[in-house]
Amino acid sequence: MNAEIQRFWDLNRMYSARRDELMDLLIDADLDYSPGGGNPSLGQLCAELGATQAAYVQSFKTFVIDFTSRDDSLPSTVSALKAWYAQLDEQLEAALRAISDEDAATRQIDRGDFQVPASINLDLLREALLIFYGKASVYAKAMGKELPPTWQMWFG
Repeated sequence: MNAEIQRFWDLNRMYSARRDELMDLLIDADLDYSPGGGNPSLGQLCAELGATQAAYVQSFKTFVIDFTSRDDSLPSTVSALKAWYAQLDEQLEAALRAISDEDAATRQIDRGDFQVPASINLDLLREALLIFYGKASVYAKAMGKELPPTWQMWFG
């Protein structure tokens, strides 16, 4: 793996570990929770995160990111979400390992309105994780779930 991408990937794995901590707190019934209004259920929120990561996986293969392609058969249980996330993590790492040093140095990932190198695209995925964690924190608190101490250290 390209050294710059490796640095970003190492950091992303630490962020993904927070997602896994959240999943360990949940039971299937929690996925139905919604704070009301136009907000999605927690399960839908988790599925959106997986769909976002799937788009990033493809972007590292094709150098184009496409958020419009969504799978309607998304996981609906905590165990299925955990398995899907693990699979996406493996696919993401494989896609990153396949990027040559030359591609990392010269190719840009087309994000529609702008283009970025693969390392910055990976950083943008981390930002998507942070947005998810902010939303998930609100849901967890509203459900009376105590988040792990690492969430306080990482996200306040």
